Amino acid sequence: MSDATQTDSPTSPAMFCFQCEERSKGACTLKGVCGKTPEVAALLDLLVAELAELGAVAHTLAAQGHRDDDLDVFLMMGLFATVTNVNFDSDQLVAWTRQAAEWTASLRQTHTSIDLPAPRPTLSDSLGGLVSQGKGLQIPIRQARNGEDVVSLQELLLYGLKGTAAYAWHAHELGRHTDSLSPFMLKSLHALHTDLADADALTALCFECGKVNIDVMALLDAAHNDTFGAPEPTPVRMGPVAGKAILVSGHDLGALKALLEQTEGTGIQVYTHSEMLPAHGYPGLKSHTHLAGNIGGAWHQQQKDFSSFPGPIIMTTNCIQEPRPSYADRLYTTGAVGWPGVKHLDSWDFSDVIAQARALPGYETTPESASATTGFGHKAVLGLAGTVVDAVKSGDIKHFFLVGGCDGRKKERRYYSEFVADAPDDTVVLTLGCAKFRFIDLDLGDIGGIPRLLDVGQCNDAYSAVRIATALADAFNTDVNGLPLSLNISWYEQKATCILLSLLYLGVKDIHLGPTLPEYVSPGVLDVLVKNFGVRGISTPAEDMAGMLAK
Repeated sequence: MSDATQTDSPTSPAMFCFQCEERSKGACTLKGVCGKTPEVAALLDLLVAELAELGAVAHTLAAQGHRDDDLDVFLMMGLFATVTNVNFDSDQLVAWTRQAAEWTASLRQTHTSIDLPAPRPTLSDSLGGLVSQGKGLQIPIRQARNGEDVVSLQELLLYGLKGTAAYAWHAHELGRHTDSLSPFMLKSLHALHTDLADADALTALCFECGKVNIDVMALLDAAHNDTFGAPEPTPVRMGPVAGKAILVSGHDLGALKALLEQTEGTGIQVYTHSEMLPAHGYPGLKSHTHLAGNIGGAWHQQQKDFSSFPGPIIMTTNCIQEPRPSYADRLYTTGAVGWPGVKHLDSWDFSDVIAQARALPGYETTPESASATTGFGHKAVLGLAGTVVDAVKSGDIKHFFLVGGCDGRKKERRYYSEFVADAPDDTVVLTLGCAKFRFIDLDLGDIGGIPRLLDVGQCNDAYSAVRIATALADAFNTDVNGLPLSLNISWYEQKATCILLSLLYLGVKDIHLGPTLPEYVSPGVLDVLVKNFGVRGISTPAEDMAGMLAK
């Protein structure tokens, strides 16, 4: 990922980003729809480049027997910070970038006898200089050098690696590690740093990313289940109760547990938002009776949800949006998350949050509220495996749909609400991720006591869906593609990329992906995915439903 020599030509866009589903007209070139500024975009690209060099050097040294676990953790954290809607704080990005460069320089000075990968240009001393260096890494510059298909494969690898690093970071926080991640992470960063242009080699790395991501998701699943207990089907109050209040958004169950312990006996009610809803299914979390319910919907509704919340809010992971003045002074970030001017907590000490919650009004009343049921992890669903198999054999269940992933603002995402609402009465819908908020309020009933809508959990819980599918396949002596199961996935950012790579590694075919296909998948790469795996976009709910049921 070398810097280009010309970064300020008249044709060079202010920024170039096409990594999320909501990119503007192919790519965001003036300002990100997420709120990313050209400065932040350039600094994120520069941070990735410095992490790639550090990983490349560490990869070479690891082959000589030199390993550093702290370096692996730093790389995981840094990659996580570059995922869409995680960090927008220039000061934090510059600090991480300089730390990466200093670490690399130290390794080079310590191991002068080893032939290490070529160094990147020295970082500028000024913010403007760093931004200029970051602009030299823009994707169109790389496309002109390597071609569209090669850069597409490089981006698939990078985005998959970012998502896998995010999952690994959560497992690390709970004291879990896997031996498979570090060698792959370092090898991939080495490939990106050296600008690997071999399409076959890049494709192999993408599939390896899918394999490693399964290992990491299994590790995170075990960490969650061992730490908090296996999820249980649990009705969740989708509204407030009277009292002081704190809202927690993101995915980090460890941070939520720490907050629940610190607020025990204070009279403060703790609420989940968006992807934290599945936390209510874990025995070790729901045993805290002041985990009172869920407020609001998917991540993109947070500006409305946070504005009306009468207490402080903690953002533990992606997906943060530009805070409105109505709640900016009540917002806190943790871990890799950052927004300029927002208070960042360097640890899970929530004393300041609790003090502010005490000072704010909280909810005055306990209104009537709807509920939603979560907690259908793989252990809960496989506990019903015999009943499910019998229902399929008897014809009571004709088909399963996995409808899940990320939600977003586009009106086209109404497709998923309509699809689930129109699912025939003899079908079952599994869901995960914040896409569930499109239809979580639907009462689909049950089939012989088996709920027709099963919330498997967060996007982090995609492993549960894989476990359920493979267990059913084993029960029917087939593979996943032989099941009456269709995958209808909505995507937004890099965590969706690593899950897609995992599904491809497992050989899963005929995945519907929407509401649009990733812009970073070039026509040439898409053609391979279509021909070999049947990956396709969405059309209308009725047309797609008919095609899936005909499987």
